[in-house]
Amino acid sequence: MAISKELLDILVCPKCKGDIRLTEQEDGLVCDACKLMYQIKDDIPIMLIDEAVKLD
Repeated sequence: MAISKELLDILVCPKCKGDIRLTEQEDGLVCDACKLMYQIKDDIPIMLIDEAVKLD
């Protein structure tokens, strides 16, 4: 079960409160402004800044 469209519509980056998008592999949520990816584990997005993966 993937993340619902309704949930994606209300989620924002916890760091900058900006928009996030689902990765192509649907394994994370990316904030382009902060260059961070929040991983999705067992269909649950881990929206903790300290757990986010920095992107180049």
